[in-house]
Amino acid sequence: MSHSAAEVLAGAAVLAVAAGFAIYAAGASGLGGGAATYPLVASFRSIEGISEGADVRLAGVKVGTLRDIRLNPQTYFADTTIDMTQGVELPADSAILISQDGLLGGSYVEILPGGAIEMLAPGDEIEDTQGAVSLISLLMKFVGGSGDASDTPAAEGGG
Repeated sequence: MSHSAAEVLAGAAVLAVAAGFAIYAAGASGLGGGAATYPLVASFRSIEGISEGADVRLAGVKVGTLRDIRLNPQTYFADTTIDMTQGVELPADSAILISQDGLLGGSYVEILPGGAIEMLAPGDEIEDTQGAVSLISLLMKFVGGSGDASDTPAAEGGG
């Protein structure tokens, strides 16, 4: 009988650990209804590499999540909705752009705060946007450049 009681206690311990892990995972992923949020919107020319659920960061700290992405049929821009963490207020002239974690890292949305006194209210639009920069396009410009040293200001006597 004691052997059976030990098995029941071991099973209960395993279930308790599994339940704790599930609660932790739900909270970390935002499914647990964690911090309160408010919406902001932004339109990007290109959001290549970004999908719904992407991090929104300010000074490298996650302050929100990209909730919704839609193509605007009139402007052909990607209209997005961002869930910002309550308590993080942004100046009205803030900028938002698509950034990458290093050369081969993943993409995320970065906010650059402005200096205006007025703050963005829930539902406001961040108008200063910069879309994703295609690494292939940059490499093609670099490779396709003339490579002539006389094109630089230093070669013209500027250095």
